Amino acid sequence: MYKLKSFANGFDYIEVQNTASSAKIALQGAHIFEYKREREEDILWLSQESDFQKTKAIRGGVPLCWPRFGSLDKSLPQHGFARTMLFELLEVKEIHEGKTQLILELRDTKESREIWNFSFKLQMKITIAKSLTMQLTTTNLDTKEMFLTQAFHTYFNVSDISDVTIIGLQNRHYFDALVDEEFTQNAEIRFTQEVDRVYQGVNAAVVLEDKRRSISIKSSGSSSVVVWNPWIEKCKRMSGMQALAYKEFVCIESANAFDDFKSLKAGESHRLETLIC
Repeated sequence: MYKLKSFANGFDYIEVQNTASSAKIALQGAHIFEYKREREEDILWLSQESDFQKTKAIRGGVPLCWPRFGSLDKSLPQHGFARTMLFELLEVKEIHEGKTQLILELRDTKESREIWNFSFKLQMKITIAKSLTMQLTTTNLDTKEMFLTQAFHTYFNVSDISDVTIIGLQNRHYFDALVDEEFTQNAEIRFTQEVDRVYQGVNAAVVLEDKRRSISIKSSGSSSVVVWNPWIEKCKRMSGMQALAYKEFVCIESANAFDDFKSLKAGESHRLETLIC
């Protein structure tokens, strides 16, 4: 079952409920801002300070960073523009009583071409079940080649950041954005300070271990993974986030970043997919 709903200010979203799970997805940015399995706590973290305002990014859930990840490309807004643009709901399909599939689409507009002068089709397919599957497919409808970096900027809800361990990135090289240097991960990841890293050459599931549960994140169409937590001082300075919010989440992002960028010729497509279970 699904319903089209709006907040009092006219901000539109979709509410999905089936026997296995529930979710809420904003039409702006095809942004999943709530997902939980039956009789479990939220898997996604959403800031209590999030404003559901048109053209303003939501803090938490799964923002789409597209067609750029980060801010290395100064010609585009940080993390691109898709997360603040209105998608069209094309289809909702009840696969069975415990599985619901949605397809949302974004096409280029006059406004998008002023930012990024390409004709494109961007489809987000979301499958809500005992697991959450996200498939983001970019198709180049232009006559010229396009360069693409992107990410599912997923915020995971945790009991406390001090109880978190990330497994599966051992022996992987990473770029540390805090010091602009590259290192190799020698052990499982635990958090005692700010972390902002892009791991490369990742070809297996990453596992988030919290004291209350274990979550697996498996991607395809991607070999880079971003791990981020702002820690104490940065969290105090950030918009849309309470001062102690850093304790409540960790971001593990399936991405095409740095050397994992994609180049699409006219008519070509690329799909970034993530399975959370």
